[in-house]
Amino acid sequence: MGLSGKKAGAVIGALALMTSIIFAGCGGDEQAATGKTPVKAMKVLQQDTNVTYSYPGQLKGTDDVEIHSRVSGSIMEKYFKGGDTVRAGQPLYRIDSRQYESAVIEAQANLHKAESDLRTAQDDLYRDEMLFSEKAISEQELFNQRENVKANMATVDSERAAVRKAQENLDDTIVYAPMSGRLSVDDVAVGTYATAGSTKLVSIGSLDPIYAQFSVSETEYLNILAKAVEEGLLGKEDDGDIPDVKIVLSNGYEYPMVGKITAADRSFNDNSGSLTIKALFSNPYGALLPGMFARVKFFDVMVKDAVLVPQRAVQQLLEESFVLVVDENGKSLSKNVVLGEKVGSYYIVKKGITKDDTVIVDGLTNLQSGKELDVTMVTADDMGFSLKEASDIVNKS
Repeated sequence: MGLSGKKAGAVIGALALMTSIIFAGCGGDEQAATGKTPVKAMKVLQQDTNVTYSYPGQLKGTDDVEIHSRVSGSIMEKYFKGGDTVRAGQPLYRIDSRQYESAVIEAQANLHKAESDLRTAQDDLYRDEMLFSEKAISEQELFNQRENVKANMATVDSERAAVRKAQENLDDTIVYAPMSGRLSVDDVAVGTYATAGSTKLVSIGSLDPIYAQFSVSETEYLNILAKAVEEGLLGKEDDGDIPDVKIVLSNGYEYPMVGKITAADRSFNDNSGSLTIKALFSNPYGALLPGMFARVKFFDVMVKDAVLVPQRAVQQLLEESFVLVVDENGKSLSKNVVLGEKVGSYYIVKKGITKDDTVIVDGLTNLQSGKELDVTMVTADDMGFSLKEASDIVNKS
């Protein structure tokens, strides 16, 4: 091919490229000219729905206690292994007792001397009383001797107290379990110097029963209160009327035994605005351990013909909630809604939409009411929505 042929081919290629760009530009302008916003939407669900009040919580041992020694000294012996289950009164540690043994001997010697001084003073008083009766000494001398006896009696009482204190200190060189329970594994080793009242030797706690502790906000508390009134539970004194509580562990396993709410804080926390509540569970096999996270569930209630909307479809502004739906003209329409409980990925809607509405679940960014829409209908499975609770348990503490 000659030079002129190559030039002709280059011209044809350039024209082809320009043509494709022009047509591509026309196509883009045509799409932009439609003014339709692409969104994904789905029909509102309406069905009987099981509603459970559920809150993240943490398991706490009952009567968790840090064990400290009452006397100071080096730890000479340890009578357990970390994690052991012990009974109340079982010896745990022996602290070096030599100085306390010496203190007992010294206190006893001081007591013996004080008792001897008292006997001498009493003998002198007996003699002085005989002499006074014979007018051989003055009344003042007799009075002074009586006071001397009283002083020696007080000294004896003081030395007896010192002996008791020294013996108690000696007895306290053996550290005993204050209660039955399981010991922690962060115990101190033999040879550690323990300072009375400050050195934590080991901690102990009872595992059966065990608490599930969780917090609710003020709004949630009022909802629970309203539900209690609705169920006729408010003011009941019989424990049988308190709703059963269940826990789901972090692996999704539901603990088979039910518990009861036994304690609630007297006020809302100033910082978090939440109320702390405790539910008590039987734990006969020690399967539940303090520190575990769990989801606490109670008030299992069936709501008939509940209207359900995906949580991600709900937008909130100030104290109002609204959703965008697809109207009969294919445009976006904002509707205010009154929300109820959360159920899995959904809200129960008490007022504002019906099962005939189609809600927008994707493409909501900067979308306003009255926009023409390019709607793609999706299902709950497409979007990963579910009526089941998430198994993830988040620590809110």
